[in-house]
Amino acid sequence: MKFYSFTLISLIVLANLSVLCVSQDFDFFYFVQQWPGSYCDSKQSCCYPTTGKPAADFGIHGLWPNYKDGSYPSNCDPNNPFDQSEISDLTSSMQKNWPTLACPSGSGLKFWEHEWEKHGTCSESVLDQHAYFQTTLNLKRKVNLLQVLKSAGIQPNGEFYSLANIREAIQNGIGYTPWIECNVDTSGNSQLYQVYLCVDTSGSNLIECPVFPNGKCGSQIEFPTF
Repeated sequence: MKFYSFTLISLIVLANLSVLCVSQDFDFFYFVQQWPGSYCDSKQSCCYPTTGKPAADFGIHGLWPNYKDGSYPSNCDPNNPFDQSEISDLTSSMQKNWPTLACPSGSGLKFWEHEWEKHGTCSESVLDQHAYFQTTLNLKRKVNLLQVLKSAGIQPNGEFYSLANIREAIQNGIGYTPWIECNVDTSGNSQLYQVYLCVDTSGSNLIECPVFPNGKCGSQIEFPTF
């Protein structure tokens, strides 16, 4: 009888653990786009991908699972590595919308591999590898940051704009409050680098961010050319 009870308890525990392993374990996504002119206009500089200079548009950085307390999971499944063949039908769209700017020049595969293995594996209970990249591309089509900013008179022309005006333009154009990340150019000026928007756990719907990352920009920030 004691043996039976122990065995039954063990089975119940194992069953619960198996459910936990396949259940979604994050609260929302950050959808992050970066301005290539700001990536390149820094001491680190940049290298254009082997496919050539990207378009003068915001490019995808990633889709990152996050917790409401501000922390995030990472590298969740070493047994599910990036597989280029899984996204062969998406490659041309990713080269256009998700270009690498890291040095030395690359095709983008190392960038996408990093994003999948660090972030994508932590949402694999919701999105498999193909769906992860397809969903992110869909979000990029839905969120045209450059058009929204241009419509508000904010151009990538090397001029300085109010951080508040940039935030307001995106909020009015997209319908949700963004978080703006700045970096610093070679002259020490604060510049518009990345825009964070939040997405529900399906990866399909924009939501108001439960929490914003840490960091700050100057009140006036540069929008560099590219």
